[in-house]
Amino acid sequence: MSTQQPQITVVGLGTGDESQLTLGVLSVLISAGQRSGTIWLRTREHPVVAMFERMRIPIASFDKVYEAHDRFEEVYEAIADALIRKAKEPAGLQAEIVPNPAAEALSAYLPADAGTSGIVYAVPGHPMVAERTVQLLKERCPQEGVALTILGGESFLDQAFVRLGLDPIEGFQLLDATSLSAYTLNPLLHTIIGQVYDTLTASDLKLTLMELYPDDYVVTVGHALGVPGQEEIYEVPLYELDRVKGYGNLSLVWVPRTEQDAVRNRTFARLHEIVEILRSPEGCPWDREQTHQSIRKNLIEEAYEVIETIDEEDPDHMCEELGDLMLQIMLHSQMEAEEGVFSVFDVIAGLNEKLIRRHPHVFGETQAEDAEEALVNWQAIKEEEKRNKGIDPKEQSVLDGVPRELPGLMRAYKLQKKAAEVGFDWSTLEEVLPVVESELQEVKDAIAHQTKAEQKEELGDLFFAVVNLARFLKVEPEEAMAEANRKFLTRFQYIEQQLRLKGKSFDQTDLSEMESLWQQAKKNQINRQD
Repeated sequence: MSTQQPQITVVGLGTGDESQLTLGVLSVLISAGQRSGTIWLRTREHPVVAMFERMRIPIASFDKVYEAHDRFEEVYEAIADALIRKAKEPAGLQAEIVPNPAAEALSAYLPADAGTSGIVYAVPGHPMVAERTVQLLKERCPQEGVALTILGGESFLDQAFVRLGLDPIEGFQLLDATSLSAYTLNPLLHTIIGQVYDTLTASDLKLTLMELYPDDYVVTVGHALGVPGQEEIYEVPLYELDRVKGYGNLSLVWVPRTEQDAVRNRTFARLHEIVEILRSPEGCPWDREQTHQSIRKNLIEEAYEVIETIDEEDPDHMCEELGDLMLQIMLHSQMEAEEGVFSVFDVIAGLNEKLIRRHPHVFGETQAEDAEEALVNWQAIKEEEKRNKGIDPKEQSVLDGVPRELPGLMRAYKLQKKAAEVGFDWSTLEEVLPVVESELQEVKDAIAHQTKAEQKEELGDLFFAVVNLARFLKVEPEEAMAEANRKFLTRFQYIEQQLRLKGKSFDQTDLSEMESLWQQAKKNQINRQD
C-alpha cells in the first residue's frame, strides 16, 4: 500500500509569455502535461495560458473564487484550502502518464529526472513576491502533512528594474496598494507599489501618497511590463494617477526616491535628524548649550501658546504652535539620547505601549459601553501599573498625581476635585458662598491690620475659596480667568484705538475719559454678543 506523501509544487509563471519561464519551471509544466493531473492557476489572466492551450495541458483556475468573496484575504484562504484538500485526494498522489505529443517533444530537451509528483499550482510572477496564497501554504502545509516545493520565476520586479531603469541598490521598497499606509513611505527609497488592480485602488493610492508627496510629484505607471504588445508606461503628476487608463493585474506604480526638502520635511525622520544636527558640534551654538533647566520655561510657554490657538479657533496658527511644542519634546529627548539614557524612540515606544495597555476596550477583549466605563478601566489599569512598580496605591496620598508646576487656579481645582472624590467637600452651593464672603472679609481685615505676608496668605485663601465656587458652578477656573483676560484685553485695546483716532496719548488723557471709553467698549461687546 502506497504511503506517498501529498505534495504541492508551486511555480512562478513570470510576468510575460513562455519565453520568461525558467528551465526548472518549464520542466515541471511539461511533466504535468504528460500526466493526467491538472495545473491549477490562481488566475487565467496570464500570457503563459496560451502555451498551455497549444500543448493541450489541462488547466483550471480559481478565478471564480474571487467572485464568491468580498475580501481578498477570504479569497486567498479559500484557494489554500482547496489546494491542500486536492493534494490529499488519491488522484493528487498519482502520476499517470498519458500521451501528449507536444509535451513529449519538449521533454527531450530537459533532464531525465525533470518533473514532479502531486499537484502543480502556478502563480503569476515569482511565488514569493506579493503572493499571499503561497505564504498561506507555507504556514499550513507542514501542519497538514503536505510537502511543499516552491520554484521561482521572473517577478514583475525584474521587469520593473529593466523597463523603468531604476537601480535597487540606491534604496528600494515594495509595497501593496491595497494595504498602503503613509507611515510606511520613505522618500529616500525608490518605492514600487504593486496590486494596483483598478482605478478605485489607484485613487486610494493617490490620496495616501499625497500625505507625503506634493500633488505634482511625477510618478510612473507601468502596465504589463515586459509583455510584448501589452506593455504601457506613463509618467504622470501624482494628482492624475487615477486618470490613467488600463489598470489591472499586471499594473504597478513607481514613486522615484527623492531628497527634496518639500518631501523630506514632512517626515518624522527628518525632524529627528535636524534636532540631532542642531545639538551636534557642527550645529547651533545656542542649541548646543541648552539644558533641561534652561529651556524648562519654553516648554510651559509653548504649551500655553497652543492653548491660545485653541481658544482663538485658529487652525493655521495651531499647526505652527503644535510644531513649536513638539520641538521642545524633541530637544529634551535628544539631550537624554546624548547621555545614553533614552531616545525619542523610547518615548514613542513607551507612549504606544501605555495607550494600548490603558485601552483594553479598543485593543483587547475588555468591554466599555460608554466614556464613564472607559475611565473606570483606565483608573484600574493605572493602579495596577503602580503595583507593578512596587507602589501600593493605598499608601499614597489621595492628592498625589497633581503636578506641582500647574498654574495656581488649575492646581487648586484639581486638588479640590481629588479631595471631593473621598467625601471631603461642601454639600451644596449655599454652603460655599458664605465661605467666599468670609475669606473676602479676612482679606479686608488683613489690609487694615496685618503684614504683607499675612495679606498674601489671606488673598490666597480667597482665591482658593473662589475656585471652590467655580467647581460647584461646574466652571473651569482657568477658562473663566482666560475669558476675563480676553475681555479686559479687548476693552483696553479699544481705549488705545480711540485715543489714537483722537490723536492723543495716555499722557494727554485722564481716568475719566478712559473710563468713558471703557464703558463704550463694554457696550459694543454686549451688542456684538446679542
